Amino acid sequence: MRIAFQADANLDPDIWRGLCRREPKIDFQGHLGVIPAGMSDPDVLRLAAEAARVLVSADVRTMLVHFAEFTKSSDSPGLILIPSSRRSWSVIDGLLLIWEHWTPDQLKNQVVWLPNTAGGD
Repeated sequence: MRIAFQADANLDPDIWRGLCRREPKIDFQGHLGVIPAGMSDPDVLRLAAEAARVLVSADVRTMLVHFAEFTKSSDSPGLILIPSSRRSWSVIDGLLLIWEHWTPDQLKNQVVWLPNTAGGD
């Protein structure tokens, strides 16, 4: 079974569009129509969990704290955090690496910082 992703509202739409173009089989739901801007982090985490999707977020400042609180009482498919310094192509490469090599069980209730696939990025 492969990982299904959910983009947070703060994730650049070019990232999930580019990833889906690069690998059409990937299950990556963009935030449009699902996660409106301004939705609270706990609600975003709840929506992703209900949909059994790993949340992909660039909100490294607050999401980590809310994730820790959320997983005290609920299971989560996981959270992937993306540092703001990452270039879009590097983010796409890192997400593709996770999708190709990791299982949903490896991410369950885990926070993962996006792997760096480029030496100087």
